[in-house]
Amino acid sequence: MGEEDLRVFKEISSLETEQRNPASEALSEMETIDILRVINEEDKKVAYAVEKAIPEIAKLVDAIVEAVKSGGKWFYVGAGTSGRLAVMDVAELLPTYDIGPETVEALIAGGPGAMVRPIEGAEDDEEMAVRELKGKRLSSKDVVVGISASGRTPYVVSALRYAQSIGAKTAAITCVEGSPVTKYADIKIVLRTGPEVITGSTRMKAATAQKMVLTMLSTTVMVKLGRVHGNLMVSLQPVSRKLKERAKRILIMEAGVTYEQATRILEAANYNVVAAIVMAQAGIGYDDAMMILERSNWIPTRAIELAKRLKESGEIAGVQY
Repeated sequence: MGEEDLRVFKEISSLETEQRNPASEALSEMETIDILRVINEEDKKVAYAVEKAIPEIAKLVDAIVEAVKSGGKWFYVGAGTSGRLAVMDVAELLPTYDIGPETVEALIAGGPGAMVRPIEGAEDDEEMAVRELKGKRLSSKDVVVGISASGRTPYVVSALRYAQSIGAKTAAITCVEGSPVTKYADIKIVLRTGPEVITGSTRMKAATAQKMVLTMLSTTVMVKLGRVHGNLMVSLQPVSRKLKERAKRILIMEAGVTYEQATRILEAANYNVVAAIVMAQAGIGYDDAMMILERSNWIPTRAIELAKRLKESGEIAGVQY
């Protein structure tokens, strides 16, 4: 065994996520239903681990919102399961909130191919992480979120180290207290999920906790950026029949119009749900709604109030739907 191999062996052996779980030591001898119960009992601990990290998650939300409003963007960086979770979170933001790569991107060790198969040695490639961030023109305006269950993944550690060196805001999402990724993180989100049911299989509790955090994080960022009105996803991209019908339902709930009116308004608004809400609530046309939304920083409530004032003063014309 080489010196470097021995170092990694000792490092991994000491990780909390790599310890044997007493509750599952006899797992291979259990009946099917008992295996499932053990997994379920362990999974119940995940939400409590995430709950303890909420203050740090809030700090990261505020940092990302501030960065985006100032012209920056945020990056997720991960390897293996952590990287796949990051890519999935970003992919879901475009249809749900109309947010794309101009605002958020996910880098996974090994590139897109690593989404469906392991790429040998990718997570150990420190230089790759730096090259990719440089290729994305990472700047001090941006936020880099490193995701690593063990907290020692070289690809992620290197990314955070480089990001911090150029003045970008950094954060780590890990399941191990005091792990290497936290050394280069301004914000440390530590999810103490403990030993896995299958020893070292961090695609289980650790990944569930990471998924919960990413969903909480990106959802709250979208709310703070005005991509949600009340609890309605008014910025969705209606790219399928289901999403078009969801857009109509949102407009009906928000503006009290009929199904037929909702259809006409959304068609006139090119299925821009935020514009359609302003059009329906204020009784104005699409061009005026877009102009007012821009003046109101795309916040529907402000836009509706302004539209009504301008219509009452005769500065814009009313439209009957």
